[in-house]
Amino acid sequence: MTHTIKVDIWSDVQCPWCYIGKRKFEAGLARFTSERGADAGPDVVVEYHSFELAPDTPVDFDGSPVDYLSERKGLPLAQVEQMLDNVTSIAASVGLDYRYESVKQTNTIKAHELLHFAKAHDKQLEMKERLLSAYFVEGRHVGRVDDLVELAAEVGLDATDARTALEAGTFTAAVKADVAVAQGYGITGVPFFVIDGKYGVSGAQDPQAFAQVLERAVDDAADHAVAVTDGAHTDAAGAASATDGAR
Repeated sequence: MTHTIKVDIWSDVQCPWCYIGKRKFEAGLARFTSERGADAGPDVVVEYHSFELAPDTPVDFDGSPVDYLSERKGLPLAQVEQMLDNVTSIAASVGLDYRYESVKQTNTIKAHELLHFAKAHDKQLEMKERLLSAYFVEGRHVGRVDDLVELAAEVGLDATDARTALEAGTFTAAVKADVAVAQGYGITGVPFFVIDGKYGVSGAQDPQAFAQVLERAVDDAADHAVAVTDGAHTDAAGAASATDGAR
């Protein structure tokens, strides 16, 4: 029996650990697929969900990420710079070149709306990667409609349709619904991964951790299939006995 594993990921476009976690999950998925065999393993479907780390951030923040984090967390500038140096180093270890000197701090709700628009057009995974790279690596603005429309077009989405959806707030309710589900799960930080609706993985864990959880999800699905099959056999045997008795 072929089982599809669903992976739901809550993350924010301006969360540095979300991009790192994305890379580590992808590495874990590749390891899981390799161990199972590309043709033997189950299909893994990934869907991203919205989470706003700082919904009160202005679209055009007047300052750098260091200024923003220092103000928001009440930390000395030097301590924030050290924190960002640390996360930049960790990002580099998974092949990501964070450039905080050019990052444009912003509000991300429109970026999340664009991700829902992209999902409706089967381009969510491409859009997610494009937004993260644009924000952390390229210093692009991901809070303004004009900039987001350009990024949408770069992954093959219709620019006019994207603009219409963003200006109309077509997917605002979908963003808020994702946030509400996260609250229901008790998610307070991202990235957060829900594997097959059963297993929660918090943070940018090592690839092996993701591979192990995926393996467990497959084993659970197989056990459930066996239990259902055994139950069917029992029911069939009972029906045969009843038929014999009628004879």
